[in-house]
Amino acid sequence: MSQAISLTVNGCSYNLDIPPDTPLLNVLRNDLQLNGPKYGCGLGECGACSVLIDGMAARACVLPVSAAAQHEVLTLEGLGKNGRLDPVQQAFIECQAAQCGYCLNGMVINVRALLNHRSQPSPAQLRAALEYNLCRCGTHMEILEAANHAVAINAAESSEVSGE
Repeated sequence: MSQAISLTVNGCSYNLDIPPDTPLLNVLRNDLQLNGPKYGCGLGECGACSVLIDGMAARACVLPVSAAAQHEVLTLEGLGKNGRLDPVQQAFIECQAAQCGYCLNGMVINVRALLNHRSQPSPAQLRAALEYNLCRCGTHMEILEAANHAVAINAAESSEVSGE
């Protein structure tokens, strides 16, 4: 049975009439035409569907849309600001950390979630943040390099903003 759900995604408000148990991933991809989050395993285990909910990583394939109502949802498409890539996106491009690219949404989202809460994570903390994201192509070394590079870019941009 459908019900009215208010959702804020990438800074835009949506009023949807959908069943409250519809997976958030289905709403993002099918109703809002956002293709950053990918359908991977459908069980919340691979990370391809990751989004940020109030700055924390969440698996959209197992999260009902009703759980995301009244929260800020951010997808890969919403990370950049004012025509600039997010530092994590920039780092993944500069380090060429993609092969097929299917896993990258989850990798980028999880690194951004970590940086939202810890501006200078250690390499071990970066590895832990990516531990449950699967990459079938085997670009793990490039992904870790990009994650470390993202920390440096993020720190540089933060110091520019604070005027240091």
